[in-house]
Amino acid sequence: MSSTERAAGLSVKPNAAAAVAAVGWPWRQGNQFQLLAESDRIFRRMIEAIAGARESVLLEMYLVESGAVARRFIDALAGCAQRGVRVHVLLDAFGSLALRAADRCRLADSGAHLIFFNPLSLHKRLGNCLRDHRKLLVIDGALAFVGGVGLADEFIDGTRGRLAWRDLMLEISGPVVSDWQTAFARIWSRSGGSPQVPEATPQSPDEPSIAAGALGRLALSEAGHRSILANDVIRRINGALRHAWIMSAYFVPSRRFRKALRRAARRGVDVRLLVPGPKTDHPWVRHAARRFYGRMLRNGVRIFEYQPRVLHGKMALCDDWVSLGSSNLDRWSFRWNLEANQEIESAALAAQAAAIFAADCGHSQELDRHHWRRRAVLDRLRESIAGALDRILDRWRRPGPD
Repeated sequence: MSSTERAAGLSVKPNAAAAVAAVGWPWRQGNQFQLLAESDRIFRRMIEAIAGARESVLLEMYLVESGAVARRFIDALAGCAQRGVRVHVLLDAFGSLALRAADRCRLADSGAHLIFFNPLSLHKRLGNCLRDHRKLLVIDGALAFVGGVGLADEFIDGTRGRLAWRDLMLEISGPVVSDWQTAFARIWSRSGGSPQVPEATPQSPDEPSIAAGALGRLALSEAGHRSILANDVIRRINGALRHAWIMSAYFVPSRRFRKALRRAARRGVDVRLLVPGPKTDHPWVRHAARRFYGRMLRNGVRIFEYQPRVLHGKMALCDDWVSLGSSNLDRWSFRWNLEANQEIESAALAAQAAAIFAADCGHSQELDRHHWRRRAVLDRLRESIAGALDRILDRWRRPGPD
């Protein structure tokens, strides 16, 4: 393996500069956003963007597993590096455990710079729980992709005879892309990456671009800090006038999050949760979440369990505001993960997101509060056991508020 592949070790507690970076991102005008809702299209657009790169490719990923999807991306990244494009790849050490050594070597030996976030080690103990859960691709500092997909065959049809996991991604252009490059550069530097990735200076858009574009800003979550990502979702739910819709792959929300949803529903806001149904890769997380459903249903929150395939998307939609990215909006994410969402203020994009959300609700089973009280004893037992396990894990919390 080439000398460009390194193992990046991080301290458990982020430094003060990182904490500031988690909350200090401004709103930018004049951006263009395209919501990508099918894995085939997501991967095709990302591969096309990598193939067209002229100067730099920055890739930050959690889930990466050897297979057809990873092979396509490694081919594209290696091709870029071999023709002189600067390629920097930051993978989470735990999320990429299933990436074979041969694939790591092929990428590193192509000239790409490859490092791993927080390699596992016995002496770190609970520090091993700190993970980089972000999913980000930045091309030439001008184009970015942000969302929830991983580079794994679960996201394409046919894996073990199953349908592709349901997920979402945003394609982004405009001034906010410079902030995404800066966010990557800071994590790369903290992880010991070399050579350094330069932080970018956003360019002011001209008047036509401002008129045609949308407002957007980064919302990052730094493990152990009450991030702007979590705070903004709560604030937007509290201020929603028409609807507050949440799509989450793993939904075990904090007390203040549950309170915000119930309060919004009681004041007449259309509050919906779109969560996994029986097809999920973490069934015990689903059971742990379901113990909260009864009270929310009684307060008017509508809950939809997605049926056709594994739901992996993460999106919050409150009136004309959208937040989409890697965060599941649960306690584990905010305490242990680095997360990254794109926030957008745009009636047009919000309408597109709402249409996708509503269509997915149409493929879901809506829970009825009267039937919920009569659910099977076995379901109640599973929820109790999963809830007890969740409370035990909750005691392992990192320092910081809920």
